[in-house]
Amino acid sequence: MILLSTIKRILTQLRHDPRTIALIVVVPTLLITLIYFMYDGQPRVFDRIALTMLGVFPFIVMFLITSIAMLRERTTGTLERLFTTPVGKLDLLFGYGIAFGLAAAVQATFAAGFAYWVLDMQTAGAVQLVVLIAVANAVLGVALGLLCSAFARTEFQAVQFMPLVVAPQLFLCGLFVPREAMVGWLQAVSDVLPMSYSVQALNEVGMHAEPTGTMWRDLAIVLGAVLVALAVGAATLRRRTA
Repeated sequence: MILLSTIKRILTQLRHDPRTIALIVVVPTLLITLIYFMYDGQPRVFDRIALTMLGVFPFIVMFLITSIAMLRERTTGTLERLFTTPVGKLDLLFGYGIAFGLAAAVQATFAAGFAYWVLDMQTAGAVQLVVLIAVANAVLGVALGLLCSAFARTEFQAVQFMPLVVAPQLFLCGLFVPREAMVGWLQAVSDVLPMSYSVQALNEVGMHAEPTGTMWRDLAIVLGAVLVALAVGAATLRRRTA
């Protein structure tokens, strides 16, 4: 019941924040549309890039929103008040994960539906698998955002974690250069970054009509990274910034 109350509180806050709703739902669709026109006349290239972006955009958006939202909870004293109630750290962190996971499901469904049925994106696998992996990647962004917020004192500092946490995963996930074509030490770094596995899972959906063992393994790795990040986040969560 505590967890459900936490989820309800976060969703209520989200519902009354139209700018955040627009960032979650509208912005990814606009960016996918931009990619479509960038690769106008190259449908196969668009299919490959857009498929990857359907997993990358939720990660970036949720990381940004969650890190700032949790920091605001601490700086405004909300955490201090919450921890005088039966709400525990895991209740709060998993509440955030589930609440924003539900928001991510709406985001991924809307963006994927737009890409498939309006922009005519084609993949061998089912759109449902794309949505599932996109939601898992969004929850990963939530978990890492919660973790990073513990080390920030201001919203500006929270945003500064994006180049450190997001950029390396974006560059080394295989979007720009195939992972197997990277030099050895970059491959080693890529192998420990969870986004590499979500992108690989999406590529499996793009190439195979049926779910593959590699796809399920990669998805399990992403979910495992979520649990680790939430557990470490609970250990480092503080009531106050100062």
